[in-house]
Amino acid sequence: MAETDLLPNFLLLFGCYAYVLVIITVSSRFASLSGGSPKLSRKFLHIMIGNLPFVIPFFTLTSFPLDFPFLVAAPFVIVTFLATPYSPLKRLTERFGGLGGITEQGHQLGLVFYAVSYTVLALFFSARPYIIAAGILPMAYGDASASLVGEKYGRTRFRLLADKSVEGSAAMFTIGLAGILVGLFYFSAFYPINPLSLLWPALGSMVVATLAEGLTPLGFDNVTVPLLGALTFLVLSGGL
Repeated sequence: MAETDLLPNFLLLFGCYAYVLVIITVSSRFASLSGGSPKLSRKFLHIMIGNLPFVIPFFTLTSFPLDFPFLVAAPFVIVTFLATPYSPLKRLTERFGGLGGITEQGHQLGLVFYAVSYTVLALFFSARPYIIAAGILPMAYGDASASLVGEKYGRTRFRLLADKSVEGSAAMFTIGLAGILVGLFYFSAFYPINPLSLLWPALGSMVVATLAEGLTPLGFDNVTVPLLGALTFLVLSGGL
């Protein structure tokens, strides 16, 4: 590791921190804006945080002990947990009041689960961010679309472990698949992958992610969708 690599990686790291904090601030105030709502605030947060994998190719240090993509994700497990009612530091929790409000509207630990999933994927796949993207982009874009479309247009309801709609699940699959494909074409500019040859793994990943979103209750889809989606993509692509 060259010392000259440290400064640009740290600058990019702090840039990611600043980006996330800005997104959290904007999201926490979104509901108070004209036409805003708590649900839109959560989905805006999910989508914007879900864009972080696109930054990973610009990190040059992506392995232990300086796995910078992991260092981007890990602190926000703590930050999001401190915003929940389970935090032992109540005074500090009050400082995250806006973020806590977004969390409360969904599942109290939903954002924590999202941060944990992101951190786990970054820990194992920082050098292959297209695998991270295969898990995170369906969560960021697909799940947000499923929620918004299902609420407005969901007429065909089904309930196994959670109340969902066919229309929402269709949006999840379509938008999530589009997100993965866009991600693959983007990452092909940095890594030796052929997006067209990965179409079937992308399709399989979205089938699993859509089923996970449709079957998982109480915010746990923030774990099942990204982790199962990424694992399916990894297996179907032959461990690429």
